[in-house]
Amino acid sequence: MRGDSRELKRRSLGGACLAHALHDGYTDLLYVMLPVWQTEFGLGYAGLAVLRSLYYATMGGLQVPADRLAARWPIRTALAVSTLVAAAGFSVMALSTGLFGLCAGLVLAGIGASIQHPRASLLVAQAYGGSARGPLGIYNFAGDLGKALFPVAVALLLGVLAWRPVAGLMAGIGLAATVALALVLPRGSLAAAPVQTHRTGGEGSGFSLLMTVGALDTATRMGTLLFLPFLLEAKGGTGTTTGLALALVFSGGAFGKAVCGWLGERVGVVPCVVATETATALLVAALLVLPLGPTLVVLPLVGLVLNGTSSVLYGTVPDLAPRGDVGRAFALFYTAVIGSGGLAPIAYGALGDWAGSGVGLLAGAATALTIVPLVLRLRRPLARIEREIEQEQARL
Repeated sequence: MRGDSRELKRRSLGGACLAHALHDGYTDLLYVMLPVWQTEFGLGYAGLAVLRSLYYATMGGLQVPADRLAARWPIRTALAVSTLVAAAGFSVMALSTGLFGLCAGLVLAGIGASIQHPRASLLVAQAYGGSARGPLGIYNFAGDLGKALFPVAVALLLGVLAWRPVAGLMAGIGLAATVALALVLPRGSLAAAPVQTHRTGGEGSGFSLLMTVGALDTATRMGTLLFLPFLLEAKGGTGTTTGLALALVFSGGAFGKAVCGWLGERVGVVPCVVATETATALLVAALLVLPLGPTLVVLPLVGLVLNGTSSVLYGTVPDLAPRGDVGRAFALFYTAVIGSGGLAPIAYGALGDWAGSGVGLLAGAATALTIVPLVLRLRRPLARIEREIEQEQARL
């Protein structure tokens, strides 16, 4: 029985990591496509942001309703279906003959991606119970592996193929992942009631503030990544350089999630977020003046602070979940951060069209600085949660 339990956990975590790596890879490989689509369709920065947001805003806006629908299915089925739909979206892009077909494919892929995050997170939480924090960290790290691998692979493929065949290859990878998920995920991974904490949960105002901080942090990240390919081109970089640069950013981001999560536990959530957001603002501003070579050297550090904050905020969701309902809290938090990632680049893009990509990057840096006074207001609700934990430990 114990061996069966361990096998169930391994297969649940492995399947969740596979789904996360694929879907996050799908999400971020689109950045490599943006300059190609700009050339083919004659789009400005705002147009590219709208195009990108068709996928991202669809994925974010459907988090809660898609999760409610998928809750009726076994999680194994939900993750396989979500991956199949996302792959179908890339198939539509590959077969498209114009901008409308591309937009339709992006929306379809976004619909598929909307199911993955809440269902896969719940799968890991159900499999590991009270010891799920570490496995959830592995799940998050798997997403960053997808972010690191897919963009560089697509950049290399675009050097020898047009973008539509590349989209077709991505669809094929999605189909293969769908089959793998059906084989790997345990058949007994059934949908269940939302995971509840044993504490009373956070105040609604504290959780709302956490979602606001998460949304602004995501906006900073999306705005920076929107302009990064064009900044590199202005410095003399090529499409391959852009793929390498994104791989450096996302590799640094994967490391940052682990490091910042560790720092958050030891120095506290608020000091860690203040440090990472301040560093983000300074480093993003520095990208404007550095030559291409030093820019590439700095990018892993940019990724570390740019992505690292998210792991600190993600780990705080269970502590501040209203009424202790962790499952619903994660769905709402994902809605806020993904919705921000879909909508914020439109504003950055419009600013870039009006004032240039450099001003757009500076706006991203300024957004990071606005987080600092907001996160300082989280000290009181977090202190209350810490007192609850200490009281629980004393009773034990």
